[in-house]
Amino acid sequence: MHIKVIFWTLSSKISSTNLAMLRKIRFTLLYFGKPRWDTGVSPPELLDFIQNHPPGRALDLGCGTGTNAITLARHGWQVTGVDFVSTAIHAARCKAHQAGLQVEFFTGDVTRLDYINFPYDLILDIGCLHTLSPGQQVDYLLDVQRLLSPKGTYLLYAFINPSPGSKMPGLTLTDLQNIESVIQPILRKDGIDHNQRQSAWLAYSKLGDS
Repeated sequence: MHIKVIFWTLSSKISSTNLAMLRKIRFTLLYFGKPRWDTGVSPPELLDFIQNHPPGRALDLGCGTGTNAITLARHGWQVTGVDFVSTAIHAARCKAHQAGLQVEFFTGDVTRLDYINFPYDLILDIGCLHTLSPGQQVDYLLDVQRLLSPKGTYLLYAFINPSPGSKMPGLTLTDLQNIESVIQPILRKDGIDHNQRQSAWLAYSKLGDS
């Protein structure tokens, strides 16, 4: 809790480069323990997607310790996971090995995916995009647009900020409009998390695809 408060207090006073570094330090420290989002259980929205789509190639952005990447692999998907916390990626690789599954994990920045070139039938983001600065979101979305296959789905879970001036993580109306400028929305399911924060599951496809 104290790490989160310090992070969001400092974030309004430093440059975007230093903010990215501070963000990485914060998440690295959190993974020395067990982050609250690391439940080890895949959400029903992802399980519903798996049930209704044939296996293909999936990219999990901000994959953490690999829970959702491994769930996809269990159901026949070819999966790539990316996270900038090396501790989380090490744990993900160990979990995949113990499960006897082939999953490709990279320690890397989700805003710099030039080393990945495959088209993906599913790009999954559960709680990563909403932690990025506006500039980082632009780079991230350009890669999502580039890597999403013509009939693929970008499946996103994020906090939604009712107030653009809020210092807590969450996508503003402008952020959502920026997403829709590069990929088209096909589904939105609003909800409230256990801390009473507004959140949403959103699905997108390539512009021009149905």
